[in-house]
Amino acid sequence: MTGERKIEIDAETAALAAAAGCPVHFHTPETPQIGRRGFLGGLLGAGAGAAAAAAAAAVAGPALSAQAETKAASGMAEKAGASSYPFHGAHQQGILTPAQRSSVFVAFDATAASRAELQDLFKELTTQARFLATGGTPTDLGPGADESDSGVVGPQVHADGLTVTMSVGASLFDERFGLASAKPAKLTTMKDFPNDTLDRSVCDGDILLQLCADNTDTVVHALRTLTTSTRGAMQPRWRQDGFVSPPRPSGTPRNLMGFKDGTANPKTADTKLMEQLTWVEGGSNGEPAWADGGSYHVVRQIRMLVEFWDRVDLREQENMIGRRRDTGAPQTGTAEFDTPDYVHDSEGTSIRLDAHIRLANPRSAVTASSQFLRRPYNYDNGIDVNGNLDQGLIFAAFNQDLERQFIAVQTRLIDEPLVDYIVPFGGGYFFALPGVKDSSDWYGSGMLA
Repeated sequence: MTGERKIEIDAETAALAAAAGCPVHFHTPETPQIGRRGFLGGLLGAGAGAAAAAAAAAVAGPALSAQAETKAASGMAEKAGASSYPFHGAHQQGILTPAQRSSVFVAFDATAASRAELQDLFKELTTQARFLATGGTPTDLGPGADESDSGVVGPQVHADGLTVTMSVGASLFDERFGLASAKPAKLTTMKDFPNDTLDRSVCDGDILLQLCADNTDTVVHALRTLTTSTRGAMQPRWRQDGFVSPPRPSGTPRNLMGFKDGTANPKTADTKLMEQLTWVEGGSNGEPAWADGGSYHVVRQIRMLVEFWDRVDLREQENMIGRRRDTGAPQTGTAEFDTPDYVHDSEGTSIRLDAHIRLANPRSAVTASSQFLRRPYNYDNGIDVNGNLDQGLIFAAFNQDLERQFIAVQTRLIDEPLVDYIVPFGGGYFFALPGVKDSSDWYGSGMLA
């Protein structure tokens, strides 16, 4: 079957996987024999009317009620009833946007033959993403032409809360496209931390698409549209699907270890705080001018050894995390959003000194600037080759400064007790491009101009 993907596991990798009880989860797609410029046909005209309507939309997202704004502050709440988010603006959607129920993260290798073809690719991705995020009727290309849409969501495309967030990896700035001088100052290939078991076949990539929507078929439809229309210019490298659980019984959603995940996230409604923690200022700190309004995008695929975790005593689980599992309250408090009291617990009597929340966010003046915005998703990949449940977390986060924030926090977490129950195995560091400002703009226009 044309385009069929094969999985090949070398003996060393398989042996390591069996010994560690961790997954070998990667894709090695065969490169299709299609002309590189062939991707520009067919769908270029899709949704022109919808694109014009989107151009008139305001930059800010939909207005949120006070209750929804509180939920949005966690970065993980159910979306506050809007069917679509404005596509145009200073920043891309899918960053401050409350996490939708369904997601897919796909990294691609650019196969465009020249800088001009890379520009064409980015323009085509913009055209398709604009239409998908707005909705409308796919263009009928006439008798004898290829279908302009897969029909997965029916004859009419509904936005369904879809956000398309496009980021680029360090490898895009090699010698192929003459972009070395445009590289964001802190962008690098994701390194191995001491407790990682990284499989490089599911790490890194030239381009990352983060697609999120209220329903899974919307995400699937968007992915198929984007990959079909760009075939020959970029090739999938790895993929991970995810979902967000509803709050149970209330508050922040839970991860697959059973704990609320994202309680202490910075408040996205605080514009000044987001300027300090999330958005890059172009032209400062060595950053290229075009990067203004972008953000460093970290994605980590973390397997949770859930069958071992489920055998751990509840009290010990709570001690490793630093929070109560039922309410999400810190062990020094009674409610989820209580601030952990490290001042009066300086010896770790209530919250252990090596508890996850204490290491990740010591809540000191020195470490305040290392906070970052998390936007995680759960995943369930079925079972591995040994018959063990393959479940875990897609850790996604946005940073103004990769070194000051994510890398600093992850360094503090080295050898925490939780490492016996998690296996980081994939992902990468990327740079989320600035937003598409209007109908004449396109992804990465400043970078590629």
